Parts: sequence; C-alpha cells; structure tokens
Amino acid sequence: MTLDPSDSIVVLTGAGISAESGIRTFRDNDGLWEDHRIEDVATPEGFLRDPALVQRFYNLRRKQLQEPGLVPNAAHLALVKLEQDWQGDVLIVTQNVDDLHGRAGSKALLHMHGELNKVFCQRCHGKWEWLEDLSTETPCPNCKRPASLRPDIVWFGEMPYHMDRIMLALARCKLFIAIGTSGLVYPAAGFSHQAHRALRIEINVQETGVSSSFDRHLIGPAGIEVPKLVDLVLAGEL
Repeated sequence: MTLDPSDSIVVLTGAGISAESGIRTFRDNDGLWEDHRIEDVATPEGFLRDPALVQRFYNLRRKQLQEPGLVPNAAHLALVKLEQDWQGDVLIVTQNVDDLHGRAGSKALLHMHGELNKVFCQRCHGKWEWLEDLSTETPCPNCKRPASLRPDIVWFGEMPYHMDRIMLALARCKLFIAIGTSGLVYPAAGFSHQAHRALRIEINVQETGVSSSFDRHLIGPAGIEVPKLVDLVLAGEL
C-alpha cells in the first residue's frame, strides 16, 4: 500500500509510550497500582465508596507529572514531527491521562480517557485545569459547592470522550498506528477493526491480544521504533 501525502493518519497511544518516560501503568504489579485495586480507584463505584482515597490517589498521580525528570521521550517528539511535516491530517488519540503529548508539542490531540491536570464538577458540569491537590471538600470554582469536584478521568464503566470524532477519523484514515497499548481495554482495542481502509501498524514490546488485526508489527521500545517509522512515512518509504 502506498500512502498519498494528502492521506490522513490516526495514531493511538497507550501506557507503553508513557512508561518509557517513567510513568507507571495500571497493570503494574499484576493489576495493582501503588497497592490499590483498579476497582477502588478507577471506577465510579470506588469513588462513591471512598472519595477521599480516590482524591489522594489522583493527587499523587498529578504530582508525579510535576517531577523535574518526567519529560516527553523520543516517541512523543517523533509524533510531533509527523504532525508538523505530514501534508495530510494527523490525529493523535491517547488513552493516557498524562500531559506528555501536549508538552512535546502535539496539537491534534484527543484525550479519550481524560486528563490528570483537569477536574470537573458533578453538579454544574464545569471543567477546569487543575494542578493542585483536590480534597472531598474543595469547592467548585463556578457553583461553589463543596464535595462536587472529581478528577476529569474516564473510569472503567464510563464512556470515553470524543468517540464520534475518533470513529469518523478511523473510518477515513489510510494509516493507523497503535503504540504501546495493551489491546485489552475497549473501545480502543477495537480501533484496528474500525480502521478497515487503512494500513495498520502495531508498535509494542510484545504481541498483544489484538495483534492479529494489524498488517505489520514492530517489536521494540516506542522510543526507538516510533522515530524510525515516522522517518519512513515522511520519506514515502513505508
């Protein structure tokens, strides 16, 4: 398959690309993250049971993003190069809630699972950038009600953001690249099937549960394989 310079590209990124910058994944320690079960800190039910625990958990995740050594890696930067130098549309869809793509310079970026540096109000539905700690009593900046703010994170059992736009982009793209995603979490695990008109390339350190739905596989760290692939795409040598 030969790409035309005007063809559109969709890139899906998962935890693997952020892990290379030092961010732990949900699946570290056999499904535990900082000794908490996913069910306790990443579901609406867990938030109802113990909102203070959930707020503390995401406060720690938010603080991690402010650590001096946490920076975008070569894979993030290569995707910025792709976005800037490719003539057609490039859309980056990330499952990650960190801000590394944005810090690297990506503009055409959709956070389908929300962002650590944002909160929203369950009462007035406002949404704000947020870099400080959040408690169960923090008042909403808009409606002023306490105990109404929560992390702007799409938890298990909730509908991811931007799905209409993502599905439309997948249906029309000619190249779909999945980077560092486990292939275990839907709907993202089904994106390769939605991109049925595209050349589909998977980049991961190992095969995944959806590897069979891709046309090509690049096994290795994202920081090495993504820059190489981007150079091939831009040179018209894919």
